Amino acid sequence: MRLTRRAAFGAAASLLPMPALRAQPAEPIRVGVLTDLSGPYRDVTGPTSIACVRQAVEEFTAQNPDIRVEIISADHQNKPDVGINTVRQWFDQRGVDVVTDVGNSAIALGINPVCVEKDRIHLNASAGTSDLTGKACTPNSIHWSYDTWCLSNTSGTALTKMGGDAWYFITADYAFGHAIERDTQRFIEAAGGRLLGASRYPFPQTTDFSAFLLQAQASRAKVLGLAMAGDDVLNCVKQAQEFGLTRSMRLAAIIGSITAVISAGLPTMQGMYIAETFWWDLNERTRGFTQRVRQKLPANVWPNYVHAANYSGVLHYLKAVKAMGVPAAKASGRAVVAQMKRMPTDDDAFGPGLIREDGRKIHPSFLLQVKKPGEERYPGDVYTLAATVPAEEAFRPMSEGGCPVVRG
Repeated sequence: MRLTRRAAFGAAASLLPMPALRAQPAEPIRVGVLTDLSGPYRDVTGPTSIACVRQAVEEFTAQNPDIRVEIISADHQNKPDVGINTVRQWFDQRGVDVVTDVGNSAIALGINPVCVEKDRIHLNASAGTSDLTGKACTPNSIHWSYDTWCLSNTSGTALTKMGGDAWYFITADYAFGHAIERDTQRFIEAAGGRLLGASRYPFPQTTDFSAFLLQAQASRAKVLGLAMAGDDVLNCVKQAQEFGLTRSMRLAAIIGSITAVISAGLPTMQGMYIAETFWWDLNERTRGFTQRVRQKLPANVWPNYVHAANYSGVLHYLKAVKAMGVPAAKASGRAVVAQMKRMPTDDDAFGPGLIREDGRKIHPSFLLQVKKPGEERYPGDVYTLAATVPAEEAFRPMSEGGCPVVRG
């Protein structure tokens, strides 16, 4: 049998050692920060939320260099259609695995079904509506940091018991504001107080609150509840000072934050009561986290509870990814959420905690009072602790939420 040159070459080549196959690197985990970069919630969410997500990713990957994590961000412009379309594009075209921050209740409620449809994760750090763990809860979502029930409970109960038993509200006219007013009224009445009235203003078009403040003043209420957030709080408080309301009424920013206090200054915000679930100066761990993340922030910016929730939530998510393995985590957001619920939480922002079956992250809440000018001891020292609500009492009982994914 005659052997051709081609056959001889092939036979010789078959005896050569095959080159080693190089393992393909796993796909990166992709985190999408959907936030407000140009509107009234820019300072309370926005760039500082992105910085806190970056802090969580850097700390995690420093310990787990084999897991790659990419961060992308976008401005939802406080428009539900923009937010929903952005999330769809992220899932379909950019391979995003988890959406965090969000910061607008209408958008948060709008993207929940999209996350279920695409089996991705909605890790909400900044939208306030308690419906996210109630009638709108899903197996693909977790609600971190706070909700309207929690902060309404903290403010409404404590202030009413402190003698503020007659309230008036100025309320942002959309889901977030309505939920604050509704939830706080419940706690005011349960503590023996009453709601004398409320004014609802167009959001986000309103900057002049004078008409609403005059109505509040005429009500003779003892407490003015602000069912709003971001720049609206600053504008409303400054105008309340101009009208002299602070001489006869206590002001309570139900969803206020240290961001607004530092921006407006102690002369404007002094005496105001604010409920928060994270306080940077609470203990050594919170101070340590704050010191690390402030290296990424402008000089006079301090993280609030929303910013801290982005750090805490993304860090816990990445721990769950590690426990499952990247391929399994990218295959199913629902499976990752289930893993996150099985694992106890612990980080420098919120300390130890847990995630309930309805997706509610559990930790304490604090009622804080803004200090007077001259009482601060160092930069960022703007609060006095007025009351602490323990973790087991801070959030709505799961049995009252009506979450459809909770087993009966």
